[in-house]
Amino acid sequence: MSLAGKTLFITGASRGIGLAIALRAARDGANIAIAAKTTEPHAKLAGTIYSAAEQIERAGGKALPLAVDVRDEASVGAAVHACAQKFGGIDICINNASAISLAPTEQIDMRRYDLVQQINTRGTFATSRACIPYLRKAPNPHVLSLSPPLDLQPKWFAGHLAYSLSKYGMSLCMLGLAEEYRAAGIACNALWPRTRRSWRTPPTRSSTGRRASAPDSSSSTTVSCTRPACATSGSTASSRGARSWRTCSSIAARAHRPE
Repeated sequence: MSLAGKTLFITGASRGIGLAIALRAARDGANIAIAAKTTEPHAKLAGTIYSAAEQIERAGGKALPLAVDVRDEASVGAAVHACAQKFGGIDICINNASAISLAPTEQIDMRRYDLVQQINTRGTFATSRACIPYLRKAPNPHVLSLSPPLDLQPKWFAGHLAYSLSKYGMSLCMLGLAEEYRAAGIACNALWPRTRRSWRTPPTRSSTGRRASAPDSSSSTTVSCTRPACATSGSTASSRGARSWRTCSSIAARAHRPE
């Protein structure tokens, strides 16, 4: 289970879970494109694309810092192209960039609602789509999204509906892409990292808005992205184990079945 020589395009990799995944891959000797917005030090948030690149290089990997806004299609496309040009292709696309707002329905303003949807769901779709032409050429291509299993119990939506919609949208992207690109041999899966906080607590300051166990998420990512693509597409994994999309689809069907 090694990522040696593999090229990873990781959004939101300047800090938090994204950086933890990048550093784990770097220890294997991977090439990593750090696709994130932060280019200057932030007063409250540690890490820039350049400081992340330095850490990746020290850990044994090769780094390419790229200033990217995942809401901007041109920005994403240019970054993906630069990554492929630098390292000769792309093997793995990791959709880690995420915005969080745990505000309930009446308290979230629509500007914040739009921001969360654009970064999470739209950003995942745009980044995955931009990487697909390069993933087609890779020997064991993977797309991975840091998003939850498609469990439609109301408790996962109540109180933070806007955020839940956006994160489930990321998982739905993986569901659709897994089937659409199954014949092309591109694995598309989701990973929901073990966390120390629930959605009902105040937001944290990691790149995904959640305090996660970095060793758990980074190791799980390595396992997911080194398995044969043809055998692993269309599943989600969490700290409680893997759940197939077929199971998730059954849950969805039951939730919409007339009484």
